[in-house]
Amino acid sequence: MKRVVFNHKTKLLPAVFQERPNRFLARVLIDGEEALAHVSDPGRLKELLVPGVEVYLRPAKGARKTKFDLVLVKHKGLLVSLESTLPNKLVELALKEGFFEDLAHYPQIQREVTYNDSRLDFCLSNDSDKCFIEVKSVTLVEDGLALFPDAPTLRGTRHLKELIKIKEEGMRAISLFIIQREDATSFSPHKSMDPLFASPSKKHKTPRWRSGRINAETL
Repeated sequence: MKRVVFNHKTKLLPAVFQERPNRFLARVLIDGEEALAHVSDPGRLKELLVPGVEVYLRPAKGARKTKFDLVLVKHKGLLVSLESTLPNKLVELALKEGFFEDLAHYPQIQREVTYNDSRLDFCLSNDSDKCFIEVKSVTLVEDGLALFPDAPTLRGTRHLKELIKIKEEGMRAISLFIIQREDATSFSPHKSMDPLFASPSKKHKTPRWRSGRINAETL
């Protein structure tokens, strides 16, 4: 299996999670001292961020209210990434290195492209074709099954509907789910959490699922 490795070179600091006052803020203890850390993942994360759990922080750059970013949490002995920007970085690197063989014929790679009323993560193009990609971060796994979303997502459903329109207009469209933990063996839309996301269109055909491994290593 082809592999792409993305290396983090910033040393991470261990801490103990205390509480989450809001979805973008965590209160943690570092060597017994209280501190605030930014949480970039807006999901509920209720099975991951529980009081007393071990987390890892990256010092923030520049002047900010929060001096740290919460990037990893230890869950049942495994490290789970909560860095919502990491999947896009991984996908960009994978695209440039030819990890996705059936996308290797698109030499142009654009980030953050507006299409109709949505901004999609990537637009790949060549002289005759375009392919739009929306990347989603997955952190919820139940008995080996990765599920998305972990909370209702109107934005995610809107993105899927835009991808369906793109496909109907004759271009390629891909929703790419990056599972940020190692204990998943399969993936499914989380129908009980968000039925609309699981079935955004009555005309929508069952997608072709493919899997691969892109590693993010913390150095």
